[in-house]
Amino acid sequence: MTRPEDIYSDRLLALAAQMPRTQRLASPQATAKAHSKLCGSTVEVDLVMDGDVVVDYGQTVRACLLGQTAASVVGREIVGSTAAELRDVGATMRAMLKQGGPVPEGRWEDLALLESVSEYKARQPSTLLVFDAVEDAIAQIEALQAGSAQPAL
Repeated sequence: MTRPEDIYSDRLLALAAQMPRTQRLASPQATAKAHSKLCGSTVEVDLVMDGDVVVDYGQTVRACLLGQTAASVVGREIVGSTAAELRDVGATMRAMLKQGGPVPEGRWEDLALLESVSEYKARQPSTLLVFDAVEDAIAQIEALQAGSAQPAL
């Protein structure tokens, strides 16, 4: 079993320290907040999409190192991602942490550093907050787009 102190590798610390897109957006299409009652961590995101593709993103992260690391990778990779890709990486993270599923690959492979969190159920919610918030923001934008696409009566 992994010891808690083994979760915090130098690479994980470096990713958390280099968190991009920490400025909130002046005119987001959607804002979403995810909070863990267990540890008190909070992630709030602003999102702008052009159709199905993220074109701008901002975040405020008040989370443990694990939540910061996940948010750092998301902040680095989110612009240019599609809604489907973001839902897929969120689902992969949930499966990896909760069911021993495969690690994220490709440009998301740094998230594999968080695989050992699967052994610590209490640390999983803060690690997943950014994915919860991003998926909420995407759903808000899709709802707005669906509403504006309906024909006037």
